[in-house]
Amino acid sequence: MITSSHQKSDIIVIGGGIIGLSVAIALQWRGATVTVCSRNTQEAAGYVAAGMLAPQAERIPPSPLLDLALRSRSLYQPWTRQIQDLTGLDTGYWPCGILAPVYQYPHQTQLPQTPESPAIWLEADQLITQQPGLTSEVVGGWWFPQDGQVDNRRLLMRSLIHASQQLGIQIRDGVEVQEIATTTNKIKQINTNQGAIVASHYILAAGAWSGQILPIPVYPIKGQMLSLRVPSDISQLPLKQVLFGSGIYIVPRRDGLIVLGATAENVGFHKSLTPKGINTLLSEATRLYPGLAEFPIEEFWSGFRPTTPDELPILGRSPFENLTLATGHHRNGILLAPITAELIADLVCYDKSDPLLEYFCWDRFSS
Repeated sequence: MITSSHQKSDIIVIGGGIIGLSVAIALQWRGATVTVCSRNTQEAAGYVAAGMLAPQAERIPPSPLLDLALRSRSLYQPWTRQIQDLTGLDTGYWPCGILAPVYQYPHQTQLPQTPESPAIWLEADQLITQQPGLTSEVVGGWWFPQDGQVDNRRLLMRSLIHASQQLGIQIRDGVEVQEIATTTNKIKQINTNQGAIVASHYILAAGAWSGQILPIPVYPIKGQMLSLRVPSDISQLPLKQVLFGSGIYIVPRRDGLIVLGATAENVGFHKSLTPKGINTLLSEATRLYPGLAEFPIEEFWSGFRPTTPDELPILGRSPFENLTLATGHHRNGILLAPITAELIADLVCYDKSDPLLEYFCWDRFSS
């Protein structure tokens, strides 16, 4: 474990959220020796996000981001199986599909799709047959059977931490990077609140805090969320797929928890919950699925999406030879964790640069 000045590890991952841990595990699987340094793991977006795996329901247009997202979604089942086999812990992966109801008939019901990623339009009667209890206001909606969810907050993050520990990755929580000491084109060391730390290579995966460590345009977008609990006198889960509605998503867990999210607020690092934010979520949720109005509230929380000006991640090489970037995932950090881990680990360990990485380079902001 790195505890004193100038001790050395092969690779330091700065950031202990879902991206940092996923990258660290992929690096360790490829033979590297990795230490993860995190300022406060519990504040990572991996502990607050709803966990939707929704490249189609999010209506990501045809683009490199959609290509990246679809590849990552296809990795989720084998990736979580590896983690589960290693740890014996449930990751909360559930390919339950996502319904996207609408209140007004769209101009076009046909969405881009492939045989592997269907997008099926359902008329109102079909939609309510698929999910009883929806409001009579819905006129139809899309069914995305390949989209799904993962219980990142309670299960996946726990599994990733256990996997890291079993693989011999050192996780140092409470280590805050205060300065990155550089030469002309390399990082010499990182100076932290616990002393200087030296490695051969560094990965920046600090989420919304990345812009405080390096001058890159990553900033926080706050999301407020809450959860409900299915009442004990209801014997069967009323919701068996994610609902992606207008201004709301409703994410049911297998144990009866129901997650509602999320606001999007450019207010800096202010975690406060507000009546306006929570009321908006409750109003939209109960409009879409009126029965939720009688479900007990379990918890409220908020967190920060790591966002860039074009809302695309920053992935790959940096201005420094021994620094690789894996940050700025905005709404898609949970979804993109497996593909980010694979591409970044292959780049660092094998100097293998996937063609997709060129679309997410840091230097698109250099002008």
